[in-house]
Amino acid sequence: MIVHLNKSIDKAKAEELGRQYEAICLHDGKQYVLVTSSKVKEADATLKTASEEVYVTDSDIQLASKQYISNTRSIDLGVTQIGGKSANTVVITGPCSVESEEQIEQSAKLCVELGVKVLRAGAYKPRTSPYTFQGLGLEGLKLLDKMRSKYGLKIITEVRDSTHVDEVIEYADIVQIGAKAMYDQGILRKCGKSNKSILIKRGFGSTLQEFVQSAEFVLSSGNPNVMLCERGIRTFETKTRFTLDLCGVAWLKQYTNLPVILDPSHAIGYAYGVADLSRACVAMGIDGLLIETHPNPKVAKSDAEQQLDFGQFRALYSSIGAVAAAVGRKIV
Repeated sequence: MIVHLNKSIDKAKAEELGRQYEAICLHDGKQYVLVTSSKVKEADATLKTASEEVYVTDSDIQLASKQYISNTRSIDLGVTQIGGKSANTVVITGPCSVESEEQIEQSAKLCVELGVKVLRAGAYKPRTSPYTFQGLGLEGLKLLDKMRSKYGLKIITEVRDSTHVDEVIEYADIVQIGAKAMYDQGILRKCGKSNKSILIKRGFGSTLQEFVQSAEFVLSSGNPNVMLCERGIRTFETKTRFTLDLCGVAWLKQYTNLPVILDPSHAIGYAYGVADLSRACVAMGIDGLLIETHPNPKVAKSDAEQQLDFGQFRALYSSIGAVAAAVGRKIV
């Protein structure tokens, strides 16, 4: 249950009510809000007197639920807007990881050429094997910052674990919490204390309920700027890397108020299928598309098989505008 307290109630009183009702207490910019377990279905007389509005939800997907906010939340990046009433599908592209200044600058120039506003690349890489490239770390973040300053782009980069979350929050415009970090409550809560935009990728073995409840950790810590990213789940299939759950995307759009981003590159794991999957994603009226590109994928230090070269990305980008227009959206 979500309770909007009267605007006249101060912090001390709100926190006292939070303790009394075992509720999380946060401020939404207008008033104090209490969030109890969803098992609580009705406010008692004391809480009714102190409240302005009460929202009852079906499960502990609460702040992210359309039972609470009926429209999709808006994420303002300055150069563009994700979600809300914009009817935009924001394209985000760049290499899997920052490998050198030359490589990331070539990627930034591609973004400027096509009008893409958000550059992606990992500085800290959560690799499956300890013997593979782990990223450039802080040096990579500084290179991304240089590209932002030089080309006016926004930057999205990933948090691997809690040891460097503060660094990533400092440098990134959008903090990506990857599929392997989705359950890390230390990362989630720290991101919740910032005002940076947060993109959470669905764990490849996670249910939709678990996925959205990870976003609740960020939302309930006070940060409303959260996006969900579907990037494929593990099924019985072995011919592709993962299976892109478009059924799940339909559910997220119907029942949650968070912008939905799709990542076809990680889903299929092979460059040959990324363009077709991207067009299918755009046809669903999504808020954003995350695609990996590299100046020369054959020499990429991570995820080489799934990254598009620049020619392939240009062809893909030129094809998705008509698809977006057909469903009443615009590629930005």
